Amino acid sequence: MSATPSHQENRLDATFARLKNEGRIGFFPYLMAGFPDRETSARLLSVVAEAGADGIELGIPFSDPLADGVTIQRASSVALENGATVTDALDMVAELRRHHQLPVVIMSYVNPLLAYGLEKLCQDAARLGIDGFIVPDLSIEEASAFQAQCAAAGLHYIYLVAPTSTDERLQLAGAKSGGFVYCVALVGTTGARSDMSSDLGAFLGRVRRAIPSPLVVGFGISTPAHVASLHGQADGAIVASALVDAIEKSPPAEVDAVVGKLVAELRAATRGTSAAAR
Repeated sequence: MSATPSHQENRLDATFARLKNEGRIGFFPYLMAGFPDRETSARLLSVVAEAGADGIELGIPFSDPLADGVTIQRASSVALENGATVTDALDMVAELRRHHQLPVVIMSYVNPLLAYGLEKLCQDAARLGIDGFIVPDLSIEEASAFQAQCAAAGLHYIYLVAPTSTDERLQLAGAKSGGFVYCVALVGTTGARSDMSSDLGAFLGRVRRAIPSPLVVGFGISTPAHVASLHGQADGAIVASALVDAIEKSPPAEVDAVVGKLVAELRAATRGTSAAAR
């Protein structure tokens, strides 16, 4: 058994330091464990890594994903029908670690994690190469025990903030969150959109004034133009539903190529609008 990593060795910290030196934001694609099937989802982790992803958000399916729109809900249902579990997600990351060292953050609702056991989960996650957790249905007040287990294992616990968050809540999330703070770009559920909220810039400005940690934006980020527009306002972008849509619509023999091309296009936009236009 390998040693548990220290907080200083967390891949997220190293990645954001590198991104700052490179003068660009990070691109973090979302994949669902077990969607469209276990073998493909495991392989796609390597596909997005090789296409230039700076990190990966790996979802664990849940029967009642309240924060997710219809696209992620469908993917979750398929993954559950395929029998995907927390253990499958951990094993997929262990496979990825044979060749790639980009950070991986698990996104899950709390019930599957409680069923696994939080202390065992954090120990296994650190040993197998996971860097942190995002749990959208745990409030700051409810997350203390899990966050303490994460900290003991050298993992980051990442909080979400939204346009409805008060300045007090922003400051509290910034003080407690590790790795980065997840900025929800809109009021509502996840889902690909053609246009970003006109209020996003003002929201991110308010978050930046309250939180010194890296800011990563998700929910509705769908195109290279969306990613490019975040340059100078945030430190990273998460693209979820647009990728899930592409996987869902692609013939099995073409999934790797379609996902790799989309990730490369989104990654190319991380230097901003002028770079994306070239």
